[in-house]
Amino acid sequence: MIPVLAVATRPGPGLRSLFKHLSGSGIFELKVAGPEALVALNGTRVVLGASDRRLRPDQAEALAGWLRGGGALVTLGGTAAAWAENPELDGLLGTPPSEPSPEAELLVRPVPGHPITDRLEPEMPITDRLPLGGRADGQPLLTAPWHYEDVVLAYERGSFVNLGLGWTDAALGCRAMQQLTHRALRHAAGEAPARPVRIGMIGFGAIGREHAEAASSVSGVQLVAVCDRAQPRLDAAKAEFDARGYLEPDQLLADSDVDLVVVGTPPATHAEVVLQALAAGKHVVCEKPFALRVDEVDAMLAAAASNDRVITVYQSRRWDPDFVAVRSAVRQGAIGDLFYLESFIGGFGHPCSYWHSHEPISGGTIYDWGSHYFDWMLQLIEGPVASVSAVAHKRVWHDVTNADHSRVGIRFVDGVEADFIHSDLAAAMKPKWYVLGTAGAIVGQWRHERVIARNNVGNLVEDPLAASESPAVLSLHASDGSVTAVRSVTPPPEPFHRELADRLLTGAPMSVTPQGSRRNIAVMEAATISAREGGRPVTPL
Repeated sequence: MIPVLAVATRPGPGLRSLFKHLSGSGIFELKVAGPEALVALNGTRVVLGASDRRLRPDQAEALAGWLRGGGALVTLGGTAAAWAENPELDGLLGTPPSEPSPEAELLVRPVPGHPITDRLEPEMPITDRLPLGGRADGQPLLTAPWHYEDVVLAYERGSFVNLGLGWTDAALGCRAMQQLTHRALRHAAGEAPARPVRIGMIGFGAIGREHAEAASSVSGVQLVAVCDRAQPRLDAAKAEFDARGYLEPDQLLADSDVDLVVVGTPPATHAEVVLQALAAGKHVVCEKPFALRVDEVDAMLAAAASNDRVITVYQSRRWDPDFVAVRSAVRQGAIGDLFYLESFIGGFGHPCSYWHSHEPISGGTIYDWGSHYFDWMLQLIEGPVASVSAVAHKRVWHDVTNADHSRVGIRFVDGVEADFIHSDLAAAMKPKWYVLGTAGAIVGQWRHERVIARNNVGNLVEDPLAASESPAVLSLHASDGSVTAVRSVTPPPEPFHRELADRLLTGAPMSVTPQGSRRNIAVMEAATISAREGGRPVTPL
């Protein structure tokens, strides 16, 4: 644990959110106090400054002596400019910019090649003020364009890091600010960057290739080994990613060069393979769904805790543009209080003949697409679930074991309701999103796109794109009848794998938590039981 003294004046909700993030990371021993705590810094490794007040002479003198003795300092917003007004600190902090611009959405750009900025998005929109005037006396870390110039807003100067961001609650509470502060504190404290995390994959199908491509493009992670019982897949992994191949999981798990295992086997096998990987001392990324039963999830979580290993689930669609836009609108209160949510996936067509359509292996349609949809729905509605009821129909596609049509209803303790419908018998498609609030609604209509290309002799080829592969077209319906479009934001490249690298290299928490994925499984297992018993309401475990 890194002892951190957070010196704050007038902490608002954004700063409290930032402190909660740092305290919950398991990396920092955070103590929050006012500037008077600076006169006694024994046992403190890093001071985090979040203050807009000039220090008293005795406080400034104590802080200056502590810095000269090897202490580290990270400042937010206008803290450095306010403290540099003290003569005792002027030479140590340089001449930080001190004139804040008007509040605006800044396009913050990390300067590459530094541990604080590694793996960040190339451009991060953050609503804040830009520090102007003065000089950025040190190595630039972040810039932002302002009036046709690139202005330095964060820099490093020895064991002093001035982030320059954090003038507003919006900035202090955003995930990018949490990441930057977390990294700045570790770096200022002298925590050396760890070597890359070496990844082995069990199962190298389509999703395995997705992980391999991500590992090739994200710094801090490296694919080193693949296990698959199909030799052509191992040959492809060697040729394309220079990964050594194994035919049996035990062989890969015995490889001491593998730090983390991605389990990409069918869902019915997840728990068995994950438990083997954890027993072998590996960190684990499990494909979704996490498992088919809650008791399997609990066994995996207990094994990860007892072996002190990280476990998470590849909730790959957590960053889909339409979901991110819906979540943002709901959290900003655009529709008032959400009280009903309906989401749909499907059409009229024969299910695939792969294992996805065989319920004993996949868990059925509730687990297949439900792994994404319930993850979305339980992110939008975070309260405890009171009961789950479900019905399933088997009417047309008798060559597969999955239900042809299923509906799951969730009732939350506070009375909020959510419905999920998956259908391979839907000649008329419902909207992907139908979200009702006390002051408005959000509707997400499916796109029906066609891809046009040329074949090898130059003829035009037209192919319909599956609706599920395109973000929904979102509209916000206000209570006065007006309708406006909801803008979707393009997701950053490889967000899950960048968070994974940060978790293992710096201890930063991931937005996808195993507890959240457990909640998904609890609801899906309850729905499966309810459908089997004719729709009886079931309380999730």
